[in-house]
Amino acid sequence: MALRTISAKNAAALDKDLMSVGAYSLDQLMELAGLSVSQALYRVHPPSKGRKILVACGPGNNGGDGLVAARHLFHYGYQPTVYFPKKTGNELYERLTTQLKNLDIPFTEDFENMLKTTNHVIDAIFGFSFSGEVRDPFKEVIIAMENTKVPVLSVDAPSSWSIEDGPPESGPGAKFMPATLISLTAPKPLVKHFTGTHFVGGRFLPPSVAEKYDLDIPDYKGVDQVVEVGVSK
Repeated sequence: MALRTISAKNAAALDKDLMSVGAYSLDQLMELAGLSVSQALYRVHPPSKGRKILVACGPGNNGGDGLVAARHLFHYGYQPTVYFPKKTGNELYERLTTQLKNLDIPFTEDFENMLKTTNHVIDAIFGFSFSGEVRDPFKEVIIAMENTKVPVLSVDAPSSWSIEDGPPESGPGAKFMPATLISLTAPKPLVKHFTGTHFVGGRFLPPSVAEKYDLDIPDYKGVDQVVEVGVSK
């Protein structure tokens, strides 16, 4: 099954519609997104393949999705460790980090060292709002993910990629190809450059909103929050 894509501009507008006309709160959308991420990870890397999961979180909503996913993964029986170097004073993120600390989920400031002993990585650094150059401390993290043999699952976009045009021509991320990508709500145009396993997650899109943005609602099965899909080129 192939799905139509949504631009970064329209993805931002869609989120606003979900929080206005749709009456969702940011907390709800982040919880549903993080749940989808955790299910995608479970699909490609069940606990029997190794329980140590390193979750790299950026300072924006993509990072919040990663924090939520780490909590769900703990309850699935994994042993997540969180890399979250650019913490904000935002009350929502403070609550999400407190929830993880209450579960004794460790935080690390040394991504590259933790990468040596992890079984899988979740890349929740940059999402559809990313543009420009990658700056520290994430430059070295993206280079590490680019070069590691540990499988990586990217959330909404491989970090450093242009939402419209895919990987950068040079610099950090130019050769970054995660094993798995989960597109939230709908695929972004960058998927035409992606060659790994692709999921769509976010089983909450009202049909009226999908119609407004000319999107397809995937055929989710049972209680699944994700579905493996292709993409129309």
